Amino acid sequence: MTALAFGRRSGGGLAALRSPRAWVIPGLALGVVVVVVVAGMTGAMAVPASAVLHMLFGWTGLWAGAPLDEATVTVLSVIRLPRVAMAALIGATLAVMGAVMQALFRNPLADPGLIGVSSGAAVAAAASIVLGSSLPLFGALPSGMVLPVAAFAGGLAVTALVYTFSVRDGQPSLSLMLLAGIAMNALGGAVIGLFVYLADDAQMRQLTFWTMGGLGAMTPGTLIPAAVLMALALGGVLFTARALNLLLLGEAEAYHLGVRVEALKRVCIVLVALGVGAGVAVAGTIAFVGLVAPHLVRLMAGPDHRRVLPGAACMGAILLTGSDLIARTIAVPAEMPVGLVMAGIGGPFFLVMLLRVRAAGGV
Repeated sequence: MTALAFGRRSGGGLAALRSPRAWVIPGLALGVVVVVVVAGMTGAMAVPASAVLHMLFGWTGLWAGAPLDEATVTVLSVIRLPRVAMAALIGATLAVMGAVMQALFRNPLADPGLIGVSSGAAVAAAASIVLGSSLPLFGALPSGMVLPVAAFAGGLAVTALVYTFSVRDGQPSLSLMLLAGIAMNALGGAVIGLFVYLADDAQMRQLTFWTMGGLGAMTPGTLIPAAVLMALALGGVLFTARALNLLLLGEAEAYHLGVRVEALKRVCIVLVALGVGAGVAVAGTIAFVGLVAPHLVRLMAGPDHRRVLPGAACMGAILLTGSDLIARTIAVPAEMPVGLVMAGIGGPFFLVMLLRVRAAGGV
């Protein structure tokens, strides 16, 4: 009955505004601004909140303040805010794609890593780190672009392979896609282990930190293309909210209600590969954002994807930006991989979700 209520309106606009769920998205959006400001303030050089707000909103005319000194402008515009912005965008992308995967598989434990995007990206990144310019394709690229381009291409290639394996009688099967993704993840782990065995000390250190996830190597050359791809993926997915609501009723029911189910699957899988592949390409493998954020939003806003998708974007941005803030300040002057912080949050959350699903008879 919950899914049937997706398309229903509550009794009037005033009643809708009085509902606590109506304020979840504005509240989360405000939370994103707060986390971004705090992350911009915090670091080796302390910056006042007014300076961060001036950099964020001064160009709009919404914030007026005294001109900033050159050192503050440099720290915020070159070092801190680009990293914070990318953390927020990657977190939003991973969270939204996690919500989409959970709707497609109709499984609360689904995650973008299931279809092999992260595994394929990690394999290609490991190859670029260990083999470097010895491969003609890598040698033709600028040095700063080798790893992100390889990771993105690897993620897309494995996703396409998993999709090909999952097609049966001309139609993709989500159960076969899940099994193919598990197989690719296992194979990818073996290949990465081989590259670790072949790597020298410097390569092994770089490979280890990349596979644990991190945002410390952001450059404009990698940030802008990845941001464009993630923005395109997010924009495309937001238009699928109504169809995802109907899909929760079942594929046959959704089809009879006008949803082109197979086309929806293809579009969503391509968008997930595009968004997650771009994020992994610049930040490495960061787990659990796509699992944790959608569930937190559903607890607050209900199962309607018209709220879940934008809410997950905000929640993912908050989680990853906050985790990156912890990662770069908890062990100053060293920096902890942000993937470790997210694993510390997401691992216990996953176990709690697993116990809830088992108690409900879902597994």
